[in-house]
Amino acid sequence: MYIYIKGITDERFHRPLQLIANLFFEDPTVSFLPSDTDEADATVTLEVEAGAIVNASVQLTTSDGEGFQASYEKQLPEGLTEKERFRLIKNAVSHAYLTVLQDWTGMIQKWGILTGVRPTKLLHKKLYEGTNRETAHRELAEEYLITPEKIQLMQAIVDRQKAVLPDLYDLKKEVSIYIGIPFCPTKCAYCTFPAYAINGRQGSVDSFLGGLHYEMREIGNWLKENDVKITTVYYGGGTPTSITAEEMDMLYEEMHTAFPDVKSIREITVEAGRPDTITPEKLDVLNKWNIDRISINPQSYIQETLKAIGRHHTVEETVEKYKLAREMGMNNINMDLIIGLPGEGTEEFTHTLNETEKLMPESLTVHTLSFKRASEMTKNKRKYKVAPREEVEKMMELAENWTKENGYAPYYLYRQKNILGNLENVGYSIPEQESLYNIIIMEELQTIIGIGCGASSKFIHPVTGKITHFANPKDPKSYNDSFAEYAKKKIDILDEIFLQKGSLSS
Repeated sequence: MYIYIKGITDERFHRPLQLIANLFFEDPTVSFLPSDTDEADATVTLEVEAGAIVNASVQLTTSDGEGFQASYEKQLPEGLTEKERFRLIKNAVSHAYLTVLQDWTGMIQKWGILTGVRPTKLLHKKLYEGTNRETAHRELAEEYLITPEKIQLMQAIVDRQKAVLPDLYDLKKEVSIYIGIPFCPTKCAYCTFPAYAINGRQGSVDSFLGGLHYEMREIGNWLKENDVKITTVYYGGGTPTSITAEEMDMLYEEMHTAFPDVKSIREITVEAGRPDTITPEKLDVLNKWNIDRISINPQSYIQETLKAIGRHHTVEETVEKYKLAREMGMNNINMDLIIGLPGEGTEEFTHTLNETEKLMPESLTVHTLSFKRASEMTKNKRKYKVAPREEVEKMMELAENWTKENGYAPYYLYRQKNILGNLENVGYSIPEQESLYNIIIMEELQTIIGIGCGASSKFIHPVTGKITHFANPKDPKSYNDSFAEYAKKKIDILDEIFLQKGSLSS
């Protein structure tokens, strides 16, 4: 599909309009042309007037001469910064543009103009600023074209988060820690996380763990010296249980030595997502250090699917390792399922939900498959056939109904670019078993310090709320060569946002 947009010269509009086109069409080509250009395919003409009031009007003419038009008008408050002003103008243009594409295709986008990752942040912000619930809902519908169904989902999640973390808005004075371990048994076809097959890499593993321990000590020393508490710790990757039981034991010992007041940390999670990495010895280590929240991720209970996506474990092994973890004292187990995996439809997903019901983990994250740009699946789309939009939506409905019937409630959600059906990923849990880390990372109300290979840090200024991003190298060699430098850079950022003017003491 080719779409020609005329009348927009500001390049800042290009990416938002491309992302909205992506919601409707498979890999559309969006070209931005001078107003007097004639084209045979679908042509969109945009006009924007932005004084005290922004008025955006869009007219679309298809190649067969059919026409559609829409407009959106909004009062611009006084005293806006240039960035805030552009955001409102961009939203107005997006509003009219989306309306025209919906009219043309007959396809309603339930998330409206939103293409970002964290929609619940919008509702949190409005409620925190004192907007009442009814007004907040109306504004979300009017400004972003979000449907009532999705607004109700957002509200249910916000209510759950505030019940689980009553001090959510005050956690800016603490930090959480993400520890990235970049090794897996094999790399899944849909994955773009830093994950390297661990076989034959023991030298890289040893060097990496040395750097990781160093980072933990340096960050831990800063936290101790400045009396900053840790709310949660999350071991991710890769698959953190890919390393040996002895290496895990030394890592958790380092955590207790390096970090302040570990016994007061509210939650420690270790992803054990690949069942083929779980052993009795590793579970013994988790018990030794009082870590009982883990993830064991089936993704699907269809063996052919697991083989197709590169997960070299069996369905039976998932069940066996889950039961082993249960028997050995793991009392807060999360499982991940993915909607829309290659070759799967409602029948296969129903089977996966039925198998999940036999185990009943404390929490369940239901992902919708996303074609991530660097993944094997995206590079070979013809090889990996996925269900059409309508069937993907039916699978999401199955998940919503199943979780409700089995006592789970949604407690966090996020979205991704190129996600099937323009849907979402939703975390469900039974009461009081929600992942605090998942809530914190999605709502961006607290600094998360990333340690290890590929770990991203997100520093939230405790007064202004300004977000500073910082990422460690993704490949083990680069990390091994530079971990000391990256640890220092993170400490410099911590000094800047926590200790200078506008710090915690102010």
